[in-house]
Amino acid sequence: MESIQTLRLFLRVVDRGSFSKAAAEIGIGQPAATKQVRRMETQLGARLLYRSTHGVTPTEIGWLYYEKCKLITHHAEEAASVAALLQTQVQGSLRISSSVAFGRRVLAPLVMQFMRLNPGLQIDLSFDDRYVNLVEQGIDVAIRMGRLADSTLGSRHLGLNPWTVVAAPRYLHEHSTPTSPDELSAHSALIYSTVQGDARWHFSGGEGASKSVAVRGPLRSNSLSTLLQAALEGLGIAALPRYVAQAALAEGKLSPLLDAWQLPQQEIHAVYPSPRLVPAKVTRFIEWLQGQFGADWWNSAHLDRPSIPKHDHTHSENKFL
Repeated sequence: MESIQTLRLFLRVVDRGSFSKAAAEIGIGQPAATKQVRRMETQLGARLLYRSTHGVTPTEIGWLYYEKCKLITHHAEEAASVAALLQTQVQGSLRISSSVAFGRRVLAPLVMQFMRLNPGLQIDLSFDDRYVNLVEQGIDVAIRMGRLADSTLGSRHLGLNPWTVVAAPRYLHEHSTPTSPDELSAHSALIYSTVQGDARWHFSGGEGASKSVAVRGPLRSNSLSTLLQAALEGLGIAALPRYVAQAALAEGKLSPLLDAWQLPQQEIHAVYPSPRLVPAKVTRFIEWLQGQFGADWWNSAHLDRPSIPKHDHTHSENKFL
């Protein structure tokens, strides 16, 4: 099958009745144009043009081939126009992926806002704590926490995700309040088994001070909602993302600890399959997200903030995350 460029050359030769004029319009030399059409005739096994000192005219087969070439190039140009439109317009399908807790509590409300601003989009929003291969699963944008490994993916920095150490007033009343990271070793820790160094919590303080403390306790889980629930039940001290703990902190159901010390903050990134030829819908969504993660973003009104039950803490995971 000839390339679209060769078909266009043949159409120009017929329309102009001249190899030299067609070649000049396309921007190639006459010998190259003549060679391409001759190769086309050889591959087809048929003469397409009569050549004379007065110019060129199509043969009977050449006229039929000319009409088919016009149809093919028209469809190709139409397809290119559709592709260009979709590449530059915020419309069509946008597939977004995120971890479960961040997706439900933070990303989902933001996506709803973006949908209202861009009604031409159809959103496919999925949550998964496992690694998602963007190319294999057809994901347009994924939101990921922490440092990114070197890869061929495109990425944009969105903001920072701070963590905080918290406990229920009930627990602190029964076990005392730690005033230094070193005192955590004597407390029951609720350990997130995915981030923050597992059973070792790392802190930084003023003037470059740092401490690394081994913790232990009655519960380990890769579910932030489970750890939040356990902290509300007074079962121990937890290290949680600020957006997870914020509602309970605001209602006094949890108390912040060790204000002079900080846990590491996670970087928040938007990643996409390739840094080249990024569709407008992806670029626009990421640029919009970059404006949503300023200082104290976890206090923003748009986040999903279910109220913390005052008497009954036996609700399911989805209640909080």
